[in-house]
Amino acid sequence: MPSPRSDEALLVLCTCPDQASAEAIAADLVQSRLAACVNLLPGLTSVYRWEDQVEQASEVMLLIKTTAARVEALTNQVQQAHPYDLPEIIALPIADGLTPYLEWIHQCTREP
Repeated sequence: MPSPRSDEALLVLCTCPDQASAEAIAADLVQSRLAACVNLLPGLTSVYRWEDQVEQASEVMLLIKTTAARVEALTNQVQQAHPYDLPEIIALPIADGLTPYLEWIHQCTREP
C-alpha cells in the first residue's frame, strides 16, 4: 500500500475505555495541533479477541481529523497517553470533502 502524501487529510479511528480518557486524549491532540477536531462517540460496544479469549467491552470511539504529515506524531502521543497496552489507531484517507473544511484541517494542524 503506498504511503499517503504528507498533505493528505486523514481520519484516524481510536477506541477508548471510557469518556474521561477519550476527552483527555482528544483535548491533548487538538491542543498540540496534531488534530483539527476529534469527535467522541460514546455507547460503542466492541467484540474482539484478546489473549485468545473473546471479549466484549463498552468503549468511546474517537474520530480524529488530521493530516498525513502529523499522523506519526499523533500516533506516538496517543500511545503514550492511552490506557490500553495495544490501542486501536487506524488512519484512513479522506478521499473527498468540502474543500474549505479540508483546508481548515491543514490550517489547524500546521506546526506553529
